[in-house]
Amino acid sequence: MTRILSSLSEIGSDYDALLCDLWGCLHNGIAPYPAAVAALQAFRAGGGKVVLLTNAPRPHADVIAQLDRMGVPRDAWDVVVSSGDAAQDAMFAGAVGRKVFFIGADKDLNFFNEIPPEWADTPAIERVPLEDAEGIVCTGLFDDLTETPEDYRARFLLAKTRGLKLLCANPDIVVDMGDQRIYCAGALAQLYTEMGGESLYFGKPHPPIYDLARRRLSDLGTDNPRLLAIGDGIRTDVEGGLGEGIDTIFVSGGLAAEAFGSDVENPEPAALERWLEAQQLVPQYAIGRLR
Repeated sequence: MTRILSSLSEIGSDYDALLCDLWGCLHNGIAPYPAAVAALQAFRAGGGKVVLLTNAPRPHADVIAQLDRMGVPRDAWDVVVSSGDAAQDAMFAGAVGRKVFFIGADKDLNFFNEIPPEWADTPAIERVPLEDAEGIVCTGLFDDLTETPEDYRARFLLAKTRGLKLLCANPDIVVDMGDQRIYCAGALAQLYTEMGGESLYFGKPHPPIYDLARRRLSDLGTDNPRLLAIGDGIRTDVEGGLGEGIDTIFVSGGLAAEAFGSDVENPEPAALERWLEAQQLVPQYAIGRLR
């Protein structure tokens, strides 16, 4: 049975570190949620560590710069770990070859340009046309404000015929930017897989990003912590946390808010129970919005 919380402080002292999602939990893509910021600040003030664990397809330095522009204070978190970080490791290790066809927006080009120090001496990754590629790297759509996955079907048919693997740098299917819902790289990877292609994932809910988060916590001197995962993505944050054996808070006021009644801050218990039963996932906790 999932326990509905009124605030993080009800259980925060039971944990050493949080793995907190960004989009839909800490911010809406445009501005931070003040109550969520305050909750993370309070957790840190009590001695806990906060890892911002995001499926953003960019290196963590780019994510930090975005958070700064958005006005998220630095004292709300300790370290940022992104799907982009985990996917970069795989790309530079050669998971999809060294000549790749890139699907994504110009804002994501630092995925190639910001080379982690540990990969500085490896052969370069070259972006080439699809016809010449050994694999595909996908950080998102070329234009997520106007396109849908169906716009990529013809390209994917060619890629599948050539046996190319697709490295997905963001397993999220959709996110909400303010009031607009947009597709992410996960939607393209899902379509490619449905068409018979092979997609490789490195963000939530898959193990590599959690392994990286644990290493970053160890770097901070926090070994074998009691972890608590927080997120609004049932198939990413919740499934990933539970799959890793981590206690998890489902933020019901995010992507699936309409399923739980008219008050986004307070989900209806019966509606929440029915919905989670349909998802076949039972997080330890739920909360309307992180606070």
